[in-house]
Formats: sequence, C-alpha cells, structure tokens
Amino acid sequence: MLSLPKIALNASDYPRLEQLARRAAHRGDLDGIFLLGEINRAEIVPDTWDDLPSRVTVGSWVTFCTNWGVPRRIVQLVWPEECWSDPARISILTPLGAALIGLRVGDQMPYLVAGCLNVVRVENVTRSSPNVVPLVRPSRRSRPLDDDPGPSAA
Repeated sequence: MLSLPKIALNASDYPRLEQLARRAAHRGDLDGIFLLGEINRAEIVPDTWDDLPSRVTVGSWVTFCTNWGVPRRIVQLVWPEECWSDPARISILTPLGAALIGLRVGDQMPYLVAGCLNVVRVENVTRSSPNVVPLVRPSRRSRPLDDDPGPSAA
C-alpha cells in the first residue's frame, strides 16, 4: 500500500483553500471533501519557507505522470475560476488538483477518479511558465470574434 507523502501549504493560500474546500464539502462535493482532508493533514508554512519553491502551490507549473499510461503532462494548478477551457490549467477543486497540492518532486499521491484508484507522481515544479501556450484564451469581448457578415449578393 502506498503511504501518503507529507505535504506543505503556504500560509497565504491556506485560508482561501480551506474556505473553498469547506464550501464544496458542505455541498457534498467529493473533490471538496478530498481537498479538505489534504488541507487538514498539511503542514502550514510561511511564504518565505526555504522549501516552498519545490512544492506544488496554486499557480505552480507541474510536470507529472500517472499510473494509467497517459504521457507526461505539464499543467498549471489554479483556482477554479481561472480554469476556463484551457487543458494546460487544472483546478485545485478536481481530484488531480487536490492530489497535487503541497507535493514536491518525487512524491507519489493516490487519488480517486470515478471510483478508480490512480497515482500521480510529481516530476518537476516551477513557478514560471514553461513554453505552454493556451489553446483557448478567455475573451471578455461582448461581440463575436468573427465580424464578417458573410457573403452578400452583388
């Protein structure tokens, strides 16, 4: 059986993480319940802690692999409202996002998706963006992107 790795959360993210997880858990959201459990077992550390750059925090870019054969991926762990439709961003309020928070390189963490046990292994953590370009950019424009009215009769 895989033992749970020690995790650490930075003090500035802790209040928002806990509030988010408690609200979701209160609604019966299983991902919120899982995240709340991770928060409760985590060590809360100052934002100036020397080991913090090697830990997965909200905003980190994480290179990881899983036990289900998906090739290595690089994603940014973000707050739920920052996900949009970008596959390079993963919400903290997903099974994988909750599993990644607080881990460091080399850590392995089990998590459930649709009743199936998965294991994620962290290969790299960085604060700066790797060369990942979002496939979809959020648009705050109210008009459609295509301003062309289409063909017209001559």
